[in-house]
Amino acid sequence: MNDVLEKPVDTHKIREILNANDGARIKTWLSICSRCGLCAESCFFYLTNNRDPRFSPAYKFKSTLAEMYRRKGNVDRDFLRKCYDIIWGECTTCRRCSMYCPFGIDIATMISTARTVCQSQGVVPDGLERTSVNYRETGNQMGMSTDDFLDTCSWMEEETGEELTGLTIPIDKKGAKYMYCLNAREPMYYPQDIGMAAKIFTVAEEDWTMSSTGWEATNLAMYAGDRALAGQVVKNMYEKAVELGVQNIAITECGHAFRSAAFEGPYFAGYAGGKPPVAVVHSVQLFYEYLRDGRIKIDPDKMLTEPVTYQDPCNVSRNGGLWEEGRKLTAFLAKDFREMTPNREHNHCCGGGGGFIPMGPEFKKRRMISGRLKADQIRATGAKIVIAPCHNCYDQINDLNKEYNLGVKVLSFKEIICETMIVPDKFKPVEGDDEE
Repeated sequence: MNDVLEKPVDTHKIREILNANDGARIKTWLSICSRCGLCAESCFFYLTNNRDPRFSPAYKFKSTLAEMYRRKGNVDRDFLRKCYDIIWGECTTCRRCSMYCPFGIDIATMISTARTVCQSQGVVPDGLERTSVNYRETGNQMGMSTDDFLDTCSWMEEETGEELTGLTIPIDKKGAKYMYCLNAREPMYYPQDIGMAAKIFTVAEEDWTMSSTGWEATNLAMYAGDRALAGQVVKNMYEKAVELGVQNIAITECGHAFRSAAFEGPYFAGYAGGKPPVAVVHSVQLFYEYLRDGRIKIDPDKMLTEPVTYQDPCNVSRNGGLWEEGRKLTAFLAKDFREMTPNREHNHCCGGGGGFIPMGPEFKKRRMISGRLKADQIRATGAKIVIAPCHNCYDQINDLNKEYNLGVKVLSFKEIICETMIVPDKFKPVEGDDEE
């Protein structure tokens, strides 16, 4: 970002963005905030930074987007740099504040609009900008080539196929019920996640496929403020699903990928009515249905016995509506479940969302400070295992575990299901099958 600080500000471009968003919603929100302070008490940044008023959500949008409108886009680089610290360093767009605003002001939308203004001037965290380059060049945030992706799927099929007879990882299967889409961190760093998903789909006898292109479900361009690119990312996935004629898109255990695919992405991509062309389901919902309907059965002797708590990802629970499904799924897997307080749609953000983790080392200290509230929540439960059905939550809580000596293990639903499910005899390898 330092390279752009000397460039002149394109105020014409800023005014274009502000005018495009100058609708009734933002005009109303900017005018009706009464500075009552209710949003402040809802914000984990405010609560973990000595209740400094500068961390209140109202201050954040008043000093960024509202000021951009007040100045009619005539801002300088120093102002944009101050906005940079606030809109990326002090907000994860988790939307908790909107729940507590008596007027329902959606501060996350206004912060996102301010991000779009800054991004248009090259004022964006380097880590997010690198993912944007990768999206443009390869279609996924990690810059993984199609050949490498397909090789990884083949490798996981071979490896996990030794554990379950008949296991395959179908690619580009026409007319499947589900096209399973990933967080690119999985094939790059956690390939076993693909194998675990394949095990679950095999035992559930699901009609599923993965795709050779359009398989990336994450959308960090959404958090970078690049709306055009964010639209292209989801289009890649939607168009592949339509091409294959699948009935549903299934999203891996990732929060913002679900928010993007099911709710925000259609608007970015220009789909009429804000609806995706193919129905979208999150893994929490799908896995719960498998256990609820008996398609997968859990061995009671393998259920988790250590105290367990559940992390409500903002974009799975509060913004995705799946807080009860997460708990019902947990009930199948754990004998000693302990709620965080608060929980469900009221749960606090872990502190790793909104692009915070890929933004990199520059933001690590802030991430650990603001994450203290989550660490305190977890410690208060006495849990030894935290279930986190979101990659950002998973990584953030692992970092908090080290930072605050929580002594917990962080697990995804896939990991637990694969360890505890009963494998029907027909899927068990026969001894000697792999011998010459």
